[in-house]
Amino acid sequence: MRAVVQRVVRGSVTVDNVVVGQIGRGLVVLLGVGRGDAAGDASYLADKVANLRIFEDDQGKLNLSVLETGGEVLAVSQFTLYGDCRKGRRPGFAEASPPEEARGLYETFVHELARLGLKAATGLFREHMTVESINDGPVTLLLDSRKNF
Repeated sequence: MRAVVQRVVRGSVTVDNVVVGQIGRGLVVLLGVGRGDAAGDASYLADKVANLRIFEDDQGKLNLSVLETGGEVLAVSQFTLYGDCRKGRRPGFAEASPPEEARGLYETFVHELARLGLKAATGLFREHMTVESINDGPVTLLLDSRKNF
């Protein structure tokens, strides 16, 4: 699984002009599921996201996690994180998990965040979404459960 993690002041997801998920201060996580990913990948990334020390303490150091700050997480499914742009001009998505498998692992990721004590809002799986995020910092990180980067 892959994730783009953005520290935000706030974030929201809209589908058909209706806000379906929103958070205040916390993290927007764009989450992609790859072929061969399993529940362990979802648990690993949820734990990593929940405990990343990317919020400032009183000395201005990045020493606090979203859990420690009482922040929230907005998790948005995004298969395009597995887009391969090395050949030609159109990305290939052969490494993205089929939607039927991806949905379950996306839901496992969100469930794990809640189990760890985080308020987790979501977008809608396989829907066209408008995602708004007001980045804080900006702080943006890339995570991969296979530790490819």
